[in-house]
Amino acid sequence: MNFFTLLQAAGAAQQPGGGMSFWIMMIAIVAVMYFFMIRPQRKQQKELEKFRSELKKGDKVVTAGGIFGTIAEIQERSVLIKVDGEVKLRVDKNSIVRDYSEAQSSGEQPQQK
Repeated sequence: MNFFTLLQAAGAAQQPGGGMSFWIMMIAIVAVMYFFMIRPQRKQQKELEKFRSELKKGDKVVTAGGIFGTIAEIQERSVLIKVDGEVKLRVDKNSIVRDYSEAQSSGEQPQQK
């Protein structure tokens, strides 16, 4: 019996029209999250996929692990990277994150420790 009394008291405390403003605020929050978080991330992901699909032999790239190298061979899922001299590494195509040749042409130098 006390449970029903509490429910009636809670229902009486609500103001009319308060539910509509709640939904408008929730829709606004979702829209802001979409335009400031989800949309830019999708755009960046599409650009990275396009970059990886346009890789060619001789491109200077950087892997996610920070390895600098020149592409020696491209396969469907992997890339053979010439690192130094005759040292070559086979890495997954998805681990390539940046084109290093653009940084060289703009005058940037890789940070060395």
